[in-house]
Amino acid sequence: MSVAAPANFNAEEADNLEDIEKQFAVKAVQHMTTYWAILEKVRGSSLRLTKMDDDIYEHLKKDFPEFDPAATIDEDEMKSKTGKERWRKFMMAYEKKIDDYNFGTIMRLNPKMENEQETTIFVPRMQFYAIEIARNKNALNDWIYEKNNEVSADGKAEDPK
Repeated sequence: MSVAAPANFNAEEADNLEDIEKQFAVKAVQHMTTYWAILEKVRGSSLRLTKMDDDIYEHLKKDFPEFDPAATIDEDEMKSKTGKERWRKFMMAYEKKIDDYNFGTIMRLNPKMENEQETTIFVPRMQFYAIEIARNKNALNDWIYEKNNEVSADGKAEDPK
């Protein structure tokens, strides 16, 4: 579970300690590489990221009816004042339900892309869950498994020659 900041903590005046930032970056990269490794072993369409995947997906569709999981994420729109307000309201519903719901996580901008510096952004974990659950439910991450396991168009593993 996330730990609450001390009552007298002011985020606006807090120092950004380089070692702490590095630790957060390492954790985010570990999460990204672990998720990719799972997608290489299991089709995203059969993967559950949380115990609440179905609820999160329905909530995403309700609060963001315009969201297209196959489209490239518009980072400027997502991080605009209005975007931040909408996502904050969405994420706060999971404050006491999802561990580390607001922990920083690296996410691909588009489900067709691999993890590279130009194709990823840093988001709160709840945004990652919502978007990746939608991508998985729409089989948009299955290509990673298929590529890694040399699966043919009919969904069967190809016979190595």
